[in-house]
Amino acid sequence: MSHLVPPILRAAPELDVVLHDARSPCDAEVAVCWNPPAGALASLPKLRLVHSIAAGVDNILSDPALPAVPLCRVVDPQHARGMSEFVTWGVLHYHRQLDRVMANQRLERWFRHDQRDPSGCSVGIMGLGEIGSRVATDLQRLGFTVRGWARNTRELPGVATYAGPQGFRPFLQGTDILVCLLPLTDETRWILNAATFEHLPPGAKLIHVGRGEHLVHLDLITALTSGQIGGAIVDVFPAEPLPAGDALWRAPNLIVTPHMASVASSETIGMQVAHNARLLTRGEPLQNVVDVSRGY
Repeated sequence: MSHLVPPILRAAPELDVVLHDARSPCDAEVAVCWNPPAGALASLPKLRLVHSIAAGVDNILSDPALPAVPLCRVVDPQHARGMSEFVTWGVLHYHRQLDRVMANQRLERWFRHDQRDPSGCSVGIMGLGEIGSRVATDLQRLGFTVRGWARNTRELPGVATYAGPQGFRPFLQGTDILVCLLPLTDETRWILNAATFEHLPPGAKLIHVGRGEHLVHLDLITALTSGQIGGAIVDVFPAEPLPAGDALWRAPNLIVTPHMASVASSETIGMQVAHNARLLTRGEPLQNVVDVSRGY
């Protein structure tokens, strides 16, 4: 976290910024964190605000001793752009059959697959918040048939949308490439499981850029081995870095990426943290406050 001190101070030089392990933080009013040890935030008697350094806050909400103070997250427009770039790469990787090309290269086999129109490829986006909506819109503009699923009904031009538990199975049944961009809540934890995979068309692909605890690893490995899932890109994991020897490293037709889909810049994090610290000092409404009851 030391890399965030300079950008926070550049944005608000009047702040006193210290690292948790540098000296006693007992006077801290704002805690800037990502995955704090359980109970660490409760040990700060003057705490008035907890600020995540990312869009996700599940690592903070999982603390049973989390103090009852506002929780804010970082919202970076460039984060949505970066995520859209990554997902678009994954969709094109499978749509242009580059996974098969790479397998053929290892076999020294020259074979050119037919080029298919993107309208014949249905991409399903799980999660239609700011990032999911951007990804869906960008893919739709490229000519893909895009469908989306969310907790509540959403409308996006050119995108078929489904909502709630009753819409989940119909959403899956028409999806060739499934993209997970959900927040992590009690309802979405382990949602990428055997039952979900079974409702997809045989050979469907998965691009998982949500949260690590959305995915049941053993169920994915089983689905990849059987061919029910024809290929997957997984960027997020419950434990990071992914431990050496983990079965996912060797799973068939799986690409493991090191949580690189999109990351907010240190400058953006610093500016948003500093801005909320100033708002807190002035007693004004904070920005990007998390609804703790919803988890995002």
